[in-house]
Amino acid sequence: MTLPRNVLWFEVLLYLSLTLDAVSVAFQDRTPTAKMTEQMINTGTLMAAGLILLLVYFVRLAAEHRKNWPRWVLAAALVLSVISLVQMIGEKGLAFDSGIEVISCALTAAGLYCSFTGDAVGWFNA
Repeated sequence: MTLPRNVLWFEVLLYLSLTLDAVSVAFQDRTPTAKMTEQMINTGTLMAAGLILLLVYFVRLAAEHRKNWPRWVLAAALVLSVISLVQMIGEKGLAFDSGIEVISCALTAAGLYCSFTGDAVGWFNA
């Protein structure tokens, strides 16, 4: 069976968002400070990488294996990301890294919108 157009857009947009997140993690400042030791920074980086890989797996489950529940997990992750982004912008203001996160959240929201509309509606309930 061929992949519906909206499901393809969902997959592409979510993978773009996760790629942007991975690039953002790769270029994070890893300078140890009094509050953040090198071990804490490395642990955070590994946890972020693991979460990105888990979300990639959820996108694959939803798009290629027609599972419905990963879309809802991705939607919940988007809500948590937006809350975190609002807090980060409130504390530090709009900076380059928060701008990247805004773009990532927008790509995720657009992808999830595609997954709930158009020819994708019946795809995930099969």
